[in-house]
Amino acid sequence: MSLAVEAKALVKQFGNIRALDELSFYIKPGEIFGLIGPNGAGKTTALRIVSTLLLPTSGTITVFNLDVVNQAAEVRKHISYLPEEAGAYRNLSGLEYLEFMAKFNTKNASELEKVINEAAQISGLADRLKDKAKTYSKGMKRRLLVARALMTRPKLAVLDEPASGLDVLHAYHVREIIKSYVKEHGVTVLLSSHNMLEVEYLCDRVALLNKGKIAVEGKPNELKQKYKSENLEEVFAKVVGYA
Repeated sequence: MSLAVEAKALVKQFGNIRALDELSFYIKPGEIFGLIGPNGAGKTTALRIVSTLLLPTSGTITVFNLDVVNQAAEVRKHISYLPEEAGAYRNLSGLEYLEFMAKFNTKNASELEKVINEAAQISGLADRLKDKAKTYSKGMKRRLLVARALMTRPKLAVLDEPASGLDVLHAYHVREIIKSYVKEHGVTVLLSSHNMLEVEYLCDRVALLNKGKIAVEGKPNELKQKYKSENLEEVFAKVVGYA
């Protein structure tokens, strides 16, 4: 079985700072894989390399057997990327924003309508999609953006802190969107988060990053059993020597 993502010995150097230090991991098709850890661990850097937005200093990475450096244009046809700091256009309605973004990947009119309808259903925003994005709460905006990332059914969705800064109910809704969509359509997801409890619920497998390296990797329940821990935060603390 070919892998959705395979990273080998990734290094990313920013001046004197080594953001990624021989990072290696793989993701199977249809899997939700989480890169988790504290701020500054290298999560966003890794996601940007996967998404062809950053070049690695050394090492290799493929997405569905396509090299992200030498075949970047082809990789982009199969992925979507949602950055943590993403925002919608304030003066467009939610529906207008989705239509605008869908036109980048969808040329056929009937297909465009199908994609927009799919996004509307994913977002769960109903009639509020007719309102301007500037009237949305942070949670509503994030739901709109997650819908934008998933509406074209990418082979790989790369989500950076998908529920960042949301209250409990909005974060729950975003997690349910991701989990149900992957189950229904077989989309592969790579996500990052510093919220280890959230990722524990979402991910099939996780890699805990610390200073650009993987400290430990595996299925959440197996890691908790191995380290005799109640949750992944406790696992991480034990692995890196905080506990």
